[in-house]
Amino acid sequence: MCGIVGYVGPKNAVPLLIEGLKRLEYRGYDSAGVAVRGADGKLRVRKRLGRLSNLEEALEASPLSGGLGIGHTRWATHGEPSEVNSHPHLDGSGRIAVVHNGIIENDSELRAELQAKGHVFLSQTDTEVIPHLIEEILKESGKTPAEAIREALKRAKGAYALGIVFRDQPDVLYAAR
Repeated sequence: MCGIVGYVGPKNAVPLLIEGLKRLEYRGYDSAGVAVRGADGKLRVRKRLGRLSNLEEALEASPLSGGLGIGHTRWATHGEPSEVNSHPHLDGSGRIAVVHNGIIENDSELRAELQAKGHVFLSQTDTEVIPHLIEEILKESGKTPAEAIREALKRAKGAYALGIVFRDQPDVLYAAR
């Protein structure tokens, strides 16, 4: 079962995300990752296959810091265990990061629709359709991020919990189920 953590506040999110993920290790997982909005306003992602200690080593070698972030431990259900299939997943512009627990039952349909509009997917996961769908809704409609998330989730079928962050909203972390 996947685990999701998130933080928004004045502290560096990374140690808090790692601590939260450690508390979820008992659930089992095959990979772990974090997305953090840095001081430069960009979303940066680190993901590693295997134990959480592999992610910690990657973060020591190439640190991240920022006051907004999401983290995830994954137990593969869509796509093999790999770094590319690990969470968080980004939209095509790198503006939106998503972590997910559950299943998007109509991911194949949504993926085909988005690919026909030019979206390029990197993973085999059902999760990756969510940031791309939000991105497309924002592009087509001019809705706010919150409105785009609501619309995307009306279209996504299944049972799921999500953590979502936007690089241009440094003080907002969205959670949905």
